[in-house]
Amino acid sequence: ITQKCAQCTHAPHQAEGFKEQGNVFYSKKDYSEAFNYYTKAIDACPKNASYYGNRAATLMMLCRFREALEDSQQAVRLDDCFMKGHLREGKCHLSLGNAMAASRCFQKVLELDPRSGDAQQENKNATALLEFEQMADFSFKKRDFRKVVYCMDRALALASACHRFKILKAECLALLGRYPEAQSVASDILRMDSTNADALYVRGLCLYYEDCIDKAVQFFFQALRMAPDHEKARLACRNAKALKAKKEEGNHAFKNNNYEAAYQLYTEALAIDPNNIKTNAKLYCNRATAGAKLKKLNQAIEDCTSAIKLDDTYIKAYLRRAQCYMDTEQYEEAVRDYEKVYQTEKTSEHKHLLKTAQLELKKSKRKDYYKVLGVGKNATEDEIKKAYRKRALMHHPDRHSAATPEVQKEEEKKFKEVGEAFTVLSDPKKKVRYDNGHDLDDDGCFDDFDANNIFRAFFGGHGGGFTFDSSQGIFFFSFHCRHPLVY
Repeated sequence: ITQKCAQCTHAPHQAEGFKEQGNVFYSKKDYSEAFNYYTKAIDACPKNASYYGNRAATLMMLCRFREALEDSQQAVRLDDCFMKGHLREGKCHLSLGNAMAASRCFQKVLELDPRSGDAQQENKNATALLEFEQMADFSFKKRDFRKVVYCMDRALALASACHRFKILKAECLALLGRYPEAQSVASDILRMDSTNADALYVRGLCLYYEDCIDKAVQFFFQALRMAPDHEKARLACRNAKALKAKKEEGNHAFKNNNYEAAYQLYTEALAIDPNNIKTNAKLYCNRATAGAKLKKLNQAIEDCTSAIKLDDTYIKAYLRRAQCYMDTEQYEEAVRDYEKVYQTEKTSEHKHLLKTAQLELKKSKRKDYYKVLGVGKNATEDEIKKAYRKRALMHHPDRHSAATPEVQKEEEKKFKEVGEAFTVLSDPKKKVRYDNGHDLDDDGCFDDFDANNIFRAFFGGHGGGFTFDSSQGIFFFSFHCRHPLVY
């Protein structure tokens, strides 16, 4: 650059010398020293547009785009036909994310030189930047945060120094649950500008979504001190405090065994902020725990599933859902959840839970003799006998002699199952083995099984028969004794 400053009264030859020295350092990529010499040239001759243009180019290489913008604007104020000044001003606007201002600068260059390849290409970049910005704005309103991140990545490739784009990307990363990435972007900005309210807000948002609510509120307060009208920080702060208060109310009610109140409070807390994934996952799990206490097992399973959808690493939700599956005898689902837990945390407790579920699954695939007799698993010997007597009479073939062949066949099958059930559950050793999941068929305990013999033996006879007297509407079982028994 050889342009002279006709208006300069401060040693023009000395200024030119400083400029030449600056050029040497610039060519060596020693931009800090180049900056110093260009500054000396400007001090010596402050009315020379080229000196500001050179220093602007140096500041751009140092990524100090705001200062570079000021220098390039000063250069074109001094010389409106200085094309490099307009081009550099446009590039600074572009790097700072102001596409429309950048486009005006490139249009000015094209007015001066319509064949300028640089201006044509940079103008296309400005148009592309504006399109990415508009697309991101539209996507954010539709809550398509992934699309926003995509647009901001493309925009930042053209506008690397735009804090606004970085903040928008960081906010969307936080809304997508990608907290470490969002925090990294916000922290980078805060290192350069510790008073940036938007960065403080995003930093607080990450902590809020990671369920560190107290720390999050501190950052929201800092953001509001820097920018009292920051609406997003104010809303997030209000939500954070409301969510913490409602969750604590629910926990207090649960600890006091007021499960209905706890269930309702957790429901209210879930309505405060649907975007708070981690906290809401805990709230769903808490509500599932309260629901289980209220015997709302199906709702509890749904709540655990909702928690897992929000956070698929949430072990407590898997454990709670598995227990609900066990309580509702959905053993395959319980095994699946316990397997997931044990794969993640191989503790002895989790192994025991998995083994128990696997045993119950195995047992569920056999005949359930307790259900056959209609008694609970903790039934006494007397209760088992009474239940057998009732079911045996209900399904005995003689009682259904007038029924269709299909019904007779079905009742005979049930009668035999009743006999099998009684054979096992009335024998203490067999009952223990059955309860422990052993396969009793392998022990030959049903070889030559005859339910009718058990029926006769149970009622104390050594012969006789079971008949229905239609005239009296009653059943008789005749033994080798004087009087028949009426049932």
